[in-house]
Amino acid sequence: MFQGFSQQAVDFLWGIRFNNERSWFLEHKQEYLTYVAEPLRQLGEEVQQVMEEKSPELGLNLHVSRIYRDARRLHGRGPYKDHLWFTLRRPKERWVSLPAFYFEIAPEYYSFGMGCYDPTPVTMAKLRARIDRDPKPLEKLARKLEGSGFALEGEQYKRPKGDPGPLLYPWYNRKSISLTRDENCEGLLFQPELVQQVAQGFCFLKPYYEYLMDLAGDA
Repeated sequence: MFQGFSQQAVDFLWGIRFNNERSWFLEHKQEYLTYVAEPLRQLGEEVQQVMEEKSPELGLNLHVSRIYRDARRLHGRGPYKDHLWFTLRRPKERWVSLPAFYFEIAPEYYSFGMGCYDPTPVTMAKLRARIDRDPKPLEKLARKLEGSGFALEGEQYKRPKGDPGPLLYPWYNRKSISLTRDENCEGLLFQPELVQQVAQGFCFLKPYYEYLMDLAGDA
């Protein structure tokens, strides 16, 4: 049962950030397993259970990140990640082109939300076409987002694709979309109630998830 992360988890993540090498990791591997990997999986499993009870039709699978970076993509960085995450998503091979819920823990913050992190250009063209055709559903969602604690993020086009008005302009002109809430490493991070905070956030974001997921069926 998830009991909250501990200060040891935060300390380990700071440690691997400044000592990103195999010898240090091997010396502290048990700390990683005990204080980071196991609580992260427990949190993911309990949040998944809540989402399954509330929204079984979504069919979300749990995927927990590994600490090892892809050796083909180090680009001068160390072999280990200094932030770990889990996602709840549909079991699709090309998952990054579809929306997913996520939780992430890093040395200086924890974060959770939902996003479509590597959508195809066709997907974003469908989003713009839907806004042009019927902006009201997304206008309602955009207004609801204000004051929710979640922020709209994602890379923007250098050359705007159009201007549907100030409310939807930030949605219309992005290459990717995420709705993110960042918190300091304090408070609920160290308590069992983190499960409730994350699950409630995911439930709030469900209409946004469904809106983005439905884009696949648009012409």
